[in-house]
Amino acid sequence: MTHFQKYLANLRTGLLLLASISIAAADVVKVEDATKAWDEASAIHIVQLVQGNHLQRNYPDALPSLIEELQKVTTLSVALDPIFIETLADPIILDHPFIYINFADRRDWTLSEAEAENLRNFIDRGGFIFVDAGINAAFLRDENSAYGQFHSFAEWQVSPKVSDMFTEVYPEKTFQPLPRTHRLFTSFYSGLPDAEILPDTVRDFVVNEKWPQGTYAAMGLFVEGRLSVLAMPILAMGWGKNELDQWTTFIGFRIREGADGISERLADAAYTGVRFETTREDGRSDVVYTQQEAMPAWVQEPDDAWRVFRYYYTQEISDYAHTFYTRLGINIFVYAFTE
Repeated sequence: MTHFQKYLANLRTGLLLLASISIAAADVVKVEDATKAWDEASAIHIVQLVQGNHLQRNYPDALPSLIEELQKVTTLSVALDPIFIETLADPIILDHPFIYINFADRRDWTLSEAEAENLRNFIDRGGFIFVDAGINAAFLRDENSAYGQFHSFAEWQVSPKVSDMFTEVYPEKTFQPLPRTHRLFTSFYSGLPDAEILPDTVRDFVVNEKWPQGTYAAMGLFVEGRLSVLAMPILAMGWGKNELDQWTTFIGFRIREGADGISERLADAAYTGVRFETTREDGRSDVVYTQQEAMPAWVQEPDDAWRVFRYYYTQEISDYAHTFYTRLGINIFVYAFTE
């Protein structure tokens, strides 16, 4: 029995007892009403950490939209509205199995003693934490923290603030890259959405380099052999829908492109932004050069090849990205609730 199955079994027992008491005390209670109440009460509740006013959180439509899709395509019973907390010291987290944190929704990543103790208890009892945008390249967090909410970059290092916070809880643990063969990437959906809708100019890069086999940059903290904390580049920008069932963001692709003689030209080219290094999956580094507003312009890769970044924006690309991010979000939840 998994950690979450134990959680649900205990919850179900308590709710059945409560329902039986209620029915015995009031004959007017209809069985179907009791069943509906049980279904609503037994649903898994997601806890979302937001420091400050939760109405001002980033991507307010994202998590509810993903949960609604989760309800449509799986048999998981998850409450549509999250439970908001302002601090990880809140004892309510011990009553629920999943905490969602958007990196930008917590301003101070230093833990109090009460938070560290409560967080350790939560994880040791089988809890799962997803830190969205917990991976953000240096240019996305150092130039302007808002960039990490609108741009993803395949970095294989957790944000230092996130890493330092969990070091306070588990000093002997460090975040490790999730291999692309990890069960999380195939827990419900497997592979990429059909890429035939993508323009030829971007399809090969997306399929072979950007999101191979439907995977994504991911770092995990393992406790007792269990993936307990997951960090990825921003996903929430691809989840939200409005009341008309329309996506609330428009997403483009950043593609690496090469050409004959480009390495020689870029090696001496001027740039107006910053120069920074990012870590690849295999531990090697790319050197990325940016222009103004932290937009990557070109990259020197480990084999000393140079490529430029090209940006593509079409409705087909945006729809495809939304589908990918939503499928990946579904995989995260299914993995957390079934492993």
